[in-house]
Amino acid sequence: MQHKFTTVSVIGLGYIGLPTAAMFASRKINVIGVDVNQRAVEIINDGKIHIVEPELDMLVHAAVTEGYLRATTAPEPAEAFLIAVPTPFQGDHAPDLSYVRAAAESVAKVLKRGDIVILESTSPVGTTEMMTQWLAAARPELRFPSPDSDGTDIDVHVAYCPERVLPGRVVIELVDNDRIIGGITEQCAKRAADIYRVFVQGELLFTNARTAEMAKLTENAFRDVNIAFANELSLISDKLGIDVRELIGLANHHPRVNILQPGCGVGGHCIAVDPWFIVDKTPDEARLIRTAREVNDGKPAWVVGKIAAAVDACRAQDGKSGSVKVAVLGLAFKPDIDDLRESPALHIAADVARMSGVQLMVVEPNVDALPGMLSEQALVTLEQALAEADVVAVLVKHRQFVQAGAQLAAHPRMVDAVGVGASRHA
Repeated sequence: MQHKFTTVSVIGLGYIGLPTAAMFASRKINVIGVDVNQRAVEIINDGKIHIVEPELDMLVHAAVTEGYLRATTAPEPAEAFLIAVPTPFQGDHAPDLSYVRAAAESVAKVLKRGDIVILESTSPVGTTEMMTQWLAAARPELRFPSPDSDGTDIDVHVAYCPERVLPGRVVIELVDNDRIIGGITEQCAKRAADIYRVFVQGELLFTNARTAEMAKLTENAFRDVNIAFANELSLISDKLGIDVRELIGLANHHPRVNILQPGCGVGGHCIAVDPWFIVDKTPDEARLIRTAREVNDGKPAWVVGKIAAAVDACRAQDGKSGSVKVAVLGLAFKPDIDDLRESPALHIAADVARMSGVQLMVVEPNVDALPGMLSEQALVTLEQALAEADVVAVLVKHRQFVQAGAQLAAHPRMVDAVGVGASRHA
């Protein structure tokens, strides 16, 4: 029989946690949101949001106004706890689980018999089992599951249920996408499924926690490998004097070939990070996955080299003696969003800003101000960039740039890393 939950706590109110909290609250579930950021807590309790995501502002406002969502800085008793905190890497791409551990140990203080703890953060294989050990160490009087538990001697259930949503479509995809439900035990998975049935309309896919963890990493590693193939083709084609986009277009006419388009690297908090978790656990076996990461991580430097060559050519061929004006088009990690996390375009722009004798102009139609590393640079319109820049580098395929493809292709010195020009490509 399906268990009815009345109070859910979401730990971490960022790009995943806040939409998830709002989704439960929209279904008339009492939600306690927890975040260490006091300012974020205050903003949410005012019925507003501190991140950019379509439709989320209306959901949060309604949830807070109707009394179903409340934010705080410390966990309070609930029936289900969903942990959605960051899992970055440190040093030589080793995963940093300190946020998960801190969240688990804070939740442990308010756990009681019958509760369930669900980890949503993208994590290395074995993290959910490790989290269970942290919980058990903090609350030795409660019985926690192990993979060999029979399910009858458990006080607190534990599961891993990763998100698989696209920024800009989170509200829609949280509901529509299939969801992986990975329990430490089969009973844990069933209890977790009761939670997600509150709002998920997609299929609930049952497995164990380790497989669920690997599934999320596999999805992003698969995408990373395919992007790396396209990016490596662009390097090869450039060396051989071949138009890579024409090449890919021809190859994709094969009925079983579907090559992606190359770009200036890979960004965002998922694809650029998650494959390293696989490499960290299995360094000798994950050879292809490691190489794909290295190819994609190396692409921004290649683009910077192309921009530097265009600057040198401008000086040599045009007799430019003063500063060369370089306009970079796009900073976001993907088209038509404002998210700059792990963005290769952002790092390319920063490298260009450090070039001697270069004056940088930035075009990013999705932001109102430049981030700290570029705060001293000029944020300009596309029209101004086209009129004044000696070199134009297209780094993100924003719709505004695609629409201006013919104008961009006509610029005498254009580095096109994403294929918006009519005939000229990086």
